[in-house]
Amino acid sequence: MEQTIRDHRKEQRNGQLMCVLAMVLVGSTVPASKLIGQTMDPFVATALRHAAALPVLLIGLLWQSTAWPRLCRHDQIVLLLQAAAGSVGYTVLLILGVQMASAADASVVTGTLPAVAALMSFVFLGERPRLRTVASIGLATMGVVLLALATPDAGTAVPAEHRFLGMSLVLGAVACEAVFILGQGRLKTALTPLQMSILMSAGGLVLCAGPAAVRWPEGGVLWHSTAMAGVLYYAWVGTVGGFVLWYAGAARTSAAGAALATAFLPLSAFALSAWWLAEPIHSMQWLAMSFVLAAMALPLLRGKRPHVR
Repeated sequence: MEQTIRDHRKEQRNGQLMCVLAMVLVGSTVPASKLIGQTMDPFVATALRHAAALPVLLIGLLWQSTAWPRLCRHDQIVLLLQAAAGSVGYTVLLILGVQMASAADASVVTGTLPAVAALMSFVFLGERPRLRTVASIGLATMGVVLLALATPDAGTAVPAEHRFLGMSLVLGAVACEAVFILGQGRLKTALTPLQMSILMSAGGLVLCAGPAAVRWPEGGVLWHSTAMAGVLYYAWVGTVGGFVLWYAGAARTSAAGAALATAFLPLSAFALSAWWLAEPIHSMQWLAMSFVLAAMALPLLRGKRPHVR
């Protein structure tokens, strides 16, 4: 019995570690998006991202013996909305946002995802929020407000109106990701994580193929450019690697443990923005990040098992 308990705890620790590593990889796509947006159109980058990730995912599908399910019309519509929001809208808005705001600012805003998802479930789905959820939404909002009011050094800051618009676009990207999360619970057909990822990548590629073709540069894409390296990193590390690690870890740990690991997404993006991009981190950004992290942790600090969507 004791050996079984120890094995179970070890399995949970391993799952927690996988979830943390997945969030670190996903967070690293924020500074990668900054590099992509410097020289590449967002729609072109999104199309290339899914085109690079899809073959890897399809190879992974060959290793599975799970039959592909038949999807009803309801699920087809939900999956289409999820692909439009999570696969295309999130990536395009994030790249556009970090073109105008710093990656550190974007990192703070991405940490509001749980609060934004809770707010949208209340407004659009009529779910009654708990008191801690309301407080979490308030803390996350306060963090974004503090960030918007920050005035970094004039020598390193972009114009105030561009910075505010950039953070608004990143917040729009977070809203798109929240739509993806909320739509997952509306599916009637059970899909494996790999099947879901393939559908999202294929749907994202189809949806952004038209805009990407229109905005494709006349001279073609520089395959050896920094932007292309960022796209491949986003596809193979952030998309495929983050996806596999997250679902493998979530199957081994508790819902609360997986939810707690999401705090590493903005932390990873925040730290890598300073190290990878050499962006200066200002005191108001630190303060805003503390509010956002408190908002993420608050729903987990209760006696009963937390309800994690």
